[in-house]
Amino acid sequence: MMNRREALRLLAGGAALQLAPAKMVALLREARGVLGAYPAVQTLNSHQGETLKVMAEMILPRTETPGATDVGATEFIDLMLTEWYEESDRKRFLSGLADVDARTQHLFHADFIHCNADRQAETLDALGEEMLKVNRASRDLLPLEESVLASTGNFYLMLRWLTLTAYFTSEDGATQALHFEIIPGRYDGCAPAQEAGATERP
Repeated sequence: MMNRREALRLLAGGAALQLAPAKMVALLREARGVLGAYPAVQTLNSHQGETLKVMAEMILPRTETPGATDVGATEFIDLMLTEWYEESDRKRFLSGLADVDARTQHLFHADFIHCNADRQAETLDALGEEMLKVNRASRDLLPLEESVLASTGNFYLMLRWLTLTAYFTSEDGATQALHFEIIPGRYDGCAPAQEAGATERP
């Protein structure tokens, strides 16, 4: 049985995503179970938590599959901020959240969560453009290590990586979005080679 620190390391690094589907889902379920008793939020205050929830849901909205809110992305990110991040990175993230409100106050005279959907989307688009300027190689965020993201100092890059990690290390994200199957396909040991798609050797 893994302990709390091992569960955090597994989820923070996305290590389970490299495993075979059946083992990956089993490990993710165990890790989430270890962290299941974690209280609501510890690092984020109510306003920060609500801002983060809206932003995460905009990054991964609910469609035919669950969204960021459905898999508890806000609580997952708070857990990482509280128990995994260094103090400097935690402060950088919280400063980034505060900057989002500063931007919308300057442009729209309201905090981010009190802006309409179009203005919220405009704000995220601007953050995304800045993120790409910081790191043009960051289009595929999931495989990147936390240390790489932290070194860029870009809040939105950290937010996207944490949101994607929260999502794809959840059972819903792994099975419904990534379509991992616990027992994929079927086994037929007597199938002729050509029927199984093999090329006959000359």
